[in-house]
Amino acid sequence: MTTLVIGARGSVGRQVLDQLLALGEPVRASARDPETAELPAGVPVVAADLTRPATLPAALDGVREVFVYATAEGMAGFAAAARAAGVEHVVVLSSGSVLLPYAHGNAIAEEHRAMEAVLAASGLRWTPIRPLVLANNALTWSYSIRAEGVVRMLHPEAAMAPIHERDVAAAAVAALTGRPDGGVSDLLTGGELMSQRRQVELIAEAAGRSIRIEELTEARARQEFERFGSPAAAASIVQFIVAATQGGSPATGTARRILGRPPLPFARWAADHAATFA
Repeated sequence: MTTLVIGARGSVGRQVLDQLLALGEPVRASARDPETAELPAGVPVVAADLTRPATLPAALDGVREVFVYATAEGMAGFAAAARAAGVEHVVVLSSGSVLLPYAHGNAIAEEHRAMEAVLAASGLRWTPIRPLVLANNALTWSYSIRAEGVVRMLHPEAAMAPIHERDVAAAAVAALTGRPDGGVSDLLTGGELMSQRRQVELIAEAAGRSIRIEELTEARARQEFERFGSPAAAASIVQFIVAATQGGSPATGTARRILGRPPLPFARWAADHAATFA
């Protein structure tokens, strides 16, 4: 049963591809430009672009399972193409924010809810994977760390449980291969609550350099986040960080239950990405 990994060049998608290969599962990868995909030798790579539904039928031909990440707009065309191709199961990277009661109206949470609603109405069998805080979010600090040795952040003591992209992918692979008994769509986090300050300390240790923290006001933080997204998304991130100061970003046992082992610690993520901060 061939599995198509859409977005196989992304941080989670590439991990999904590699882990399926390690299990000996038949896989196919998609990329907007297969010539520049730089994926493992021997992996069939097809051209597919979720913003261009006409590219999807050929990519989905003969595929029975799909891993995908998309917006609601991109998901609508994908769902139609997947139904037509006879896809039996879709595993989609969503967000744990859809499970947080306080996040109703939050732009990021609502975007993922809208995407999930498209799949829920599609008639396809589908499974969402819902990580709350990706450890990869810390990569947004890398430029200022390299350039100035500083991280500018809102509420350094805000506590959260970031999860390594390798564990997010492992949860997705478990869903694709039918290994978990249930609960794979529960709130997915790392195993340890830690402050943003502690995350910076672990990055500094892994990169072998000193890193200074400068605390931002909420207004200034929104301006910083708008460099990476819309004003609505920036306001949403601020809301999540403020909530994390009040216990709104928990650590759950979902990863341990699904994977049968403790989730990888943030120190491991920092070591894996140390060169990005050096």
